[in-house]
Amino acid sequence: MDDKTVVKSGSADGTGDSAANCPKRVLFEDALTLAKFGRFNYALIAIAGTVLAAVMLEMLSISYVIAVAECDLELTSGQKGILGAMALAGTIAGSHLWGFLADTLGRRKVIIPTLLMTNAVSFASSMMTNFWMITICRFLTGFFICGASASIYAYLGEFHNQRDRSRAIMAASFVHSIGCPLLPGLAYIIINQSWAFTIPILDIVYRPWRLFLVICGLPGFISALALLKFPESPKFDLNQGNVKRATETIQWMHRFNSGNAESPLQIQLILGEAEVQPSRDHFKGAKAVLELIWNQTAPLFKRPYLHKTILMCFLQFGTYITAHGMFMFFPGLLDQLVKAQEAGIDRITMCDIVYAHNPLEASGQPICTQSLSLATYGYSITLDIIYVLGFLVIGLLINAVGRLAILVFVFTGCGACGVLAVLVDIPLLSMWLYIMMMMSGFTVSVVSAVTVDLFPTSLRAMAVGISLMCGRIGGVFGTNLAGLLLDSQCELTFGITCSILLLCSVLSFFIPNINKKVQPESS
Repeated sequence: MDDKTVVKSGSADGTGDSAANCPKRVLFEDALTLAKFGRFNYALIAIAGTVLAAVMLEMLSISYVIAVAECDLELTSGQKGILGAMALAGTIAGSHLWGFLADTLGRRKVIIPTLLMTNAVSFASSMMTNFWMITICRFLTGFFICGASASIYAYLGEFHNQRDRSRAIMAASFVHSIGCPLLPGLAYIIINQSWAFTIPILDIVYRPWRLFLVICGLPGFISALALLKFPESPKFDLNQGNVKRATETIQWMHRFNSGNAESPLQIQLILGEAEVQPSRDHFKGAKAVLELIWNQTAPLFKRPYLHKTILMCFLQFGTYITAHGMFMFFPGLLDQLVKAQEAGIDRITMCDIVYAHNPLEASGQPICTQSLSLATYGYSITLDIIYVLGFLVIGLLINAVGRLAILVFVFTGCGACGVLAVLVDIPLLSMWLYIMMMMSGFTVSVVSAVTVDLFPTSLRAMAVGISLMCGRIGGVFGTNLAGLLLDSQCELTFGITCSILLLCSVLSFFIPNINKKVQPESS
């Protein structure tokens, strides 16, 4: 076959003829298909899932620490709220920068350093002795971890053709969900221990919660080391004009997947879409950097991408209001429901229980709690197990039923469960409906997968980063909304969050090409 022949999607199925007979010039999507789906993909999915689990551990571990470190850090109620939201504030501050760097320097060059820096700052936060020091550390933890959080979706997606992309991202989310029970499990094993010792040189009492923060940082460190063995995204290299390295990466993928059992993949050139990627040669001076950031961001807020950007941002915003904002009050509210049951109260609404509970101490001083009840951990683990099973089901069904069906079902179901949770007067039923409302977090990965498909390679990481930044703004909004209103306007709090979820369900119908059948994209 002539070297100028370009293979179309239909012929590049990776079956039939041996790899040695492959045409020398193929489209990028077809090259990924020829490389096949195998051990490389499974390994990358496992690592990406571990990165997402690391993000979860870094973001949510502080919720357990706040409850048991209030005396060590001399925390007031207001300071607890600030500390709980600080990691999210850090991700908001860093999302734009890391999205820009991932689109200009490379996905891998952002993911690995940010994971290592997160681990270092997380370790430092475990040694802090007062509110302001640990607050700064948690802000930096969020600032660095968001670099890996946004970039890993684009990095993973660009090693897969469009047919497998959504499934790969959902598979990584399933791996992440397996790690979710680790958080309450580790908290129960570590935090509930009673040992303590003094480190004179640092003038701190080292308690289990400090070790807990260190352990929660290990998955990110391990993921960074694992990614040292993996190449840069071939799609990124291709759009940077580095055709040789992109070709070598796909050939390496093929060798990894085939185990050298097949002839080497004979391709010399990969043709990609005509996208202009910012050049690192112009990455000089503060003004030039700001211009590059603007040039990388501005297209997302202009036609033809403006409506897509706004839509993806709002869907993430609405998801995080419930999945993160309301989650911060999950253990405490469930504890109140459990206590109502144990007291023999069979008929009472959840909001009546909230109104009957007065969390304020007359002295204004925190109660020195060094451990949490077993029931709190038990229900947290139950929630995480449901997440594991849910991500598994979604990963298996997403190609068959489509992303629209998943989004509408989750948004509508979670919104309805939230409304019912405050209406029913059976504490046990209210508790399970509240747990079901927390399942709105399923849509974060689905919306991210949709975002990857909606934007070109040159804008992809930035688009995912900005949408997740808006999601985190929603998390901060939801946390403060619940903190301000839950004790006095419980029904209104749930009404606002559930209405936003139902609105997200309606808006899902307006996602461009959401009903389009997934097939290899033309490169």
